[in-house]
Amino acid sequence: MSIADKYRPQYKYEDYLVWEGRWELIDGMPYAMSPAPAADHQKINGRLWSIFENALQAGCDKCEAYLPIDWKINENTVIQPDLVIVCSKLKKKYLDFTPSVTIEILSPSTALKDRHEKFELYEQEGVQYYIIVDPQFKKIEIYQLKKGKYQLTNIPSANAEFTLKGGYQFSINLDSIWNPVRK
Repeated sequence: MSIADKYRPQYKYEDYLVWEGRWELIDGMPYAMSPAPAADHQKINGRLWSIFENALQAGCDKCEAYLPIDWKINENTVIQPDLVIVCSKLKKKYLDFTPSVTIEILSPSTALKDRHEKFELYEQEGVQYYIIVDPQFKKIEIYQLKKGKYQLTNIPSANAEFTLKGGYQFSINLDSIWNPVRK
């Protein structure tokens, strides 16, 4: 335990429930999720949701894509990934099991946490795929869990291939989030 950890308060899920605004709680440490995500961040997240939702509807009746939803990992860790793909039905008002895919869209205020704390957390929790989207550089990194550690895949995001629990496989073009076709 570090000196800082020894003296800082430890918060739990019951505390989290009464806070106003949007928060995340990682190992008892609160993180404010405000201001709200910028317009570009929201557009990218919506486009990602649409791409995944269409791919899932085409062949997996158990899988769902969710925009920010509470994922309660334990009593002192509750997070809200930008997007998750789950292959089981939710039975509570929050996610209480590990998603198959977790996506974070970087912003100046969250990039460090997304690349380090959340990276380690998702790896530790066994999230099959962790996708980091960097709007500033129009870059997408796809990490796949292999033998308990994330490995950056060599597949271009224009032909990203996924195999989810139950063996459902699909390929999507994630690069289309940068230049969507509008009708």
